[in-house]
Amino acid sequence: MFATPEQLANTSKSNVEALLTLANTAFASAERLAALNLNTARSLLEDSVSSAKTLLGVKDIQGFVALQTTLAQPAVEKAVAYSRSIYEIATQTQEEVSKIVESQFAETNRNVASALDKAAKNAPAGSDVAVAAVKSAIAAANSAYDSMTKAAKQVAEITEANVAAATSATVKAVGTASNAAKVRKAA
Repeated sequence: MFATPEQLANTSKSNVEALLTLANTAFASAERLAALNLNTARSLLEDSVSSAKTLLGVKDIQGFVALQTTLAQPAVEKAVAYSRSIYEIATQTQEEVSKIVESQFAETNRNVASALDKAAKNAPAGSDVAVAAVKSAIAAANSAYDSMTKAAKQVAEITEANVAAATSATVKAVGTASNAAKVRKAA
């Protein structure tokens, strides 16, 4: 279980590479969010100016109500699209981070198993029980980690399905309300 300078250097190098990968993932995610926010702000400003110009051209209350319903649906659709984009960025970032963490966890497990095997070969007689206990504890920890990872993935899949369903329902509800308002206006 004695680490050589070369083993320490390799472990340190691997840890630094993993941290750099995590940092790059975080920066890429932040860049995507910043670009999304800038584009959304620009679009919102353009839509607001256009809506204000249209609103200034309204002559009566019926025109105002009609305009309000026509402007509501695109605004809600854009808000839903913005939320969906943020969710996608967050989900992709989480998946990338999970892959990095899982990779590091697997590498750490290999290193611990290797060190434990080396220690078992050099251990005094009668220490087989202690080595077996440590291996059993490691196996139990790995099993618990695998179970938690599977459960987290299932929760993420269920959440993604629920978000998609809620998004679809919101867009449909706004579309139905907008169509109902148009029918009332026509009548």
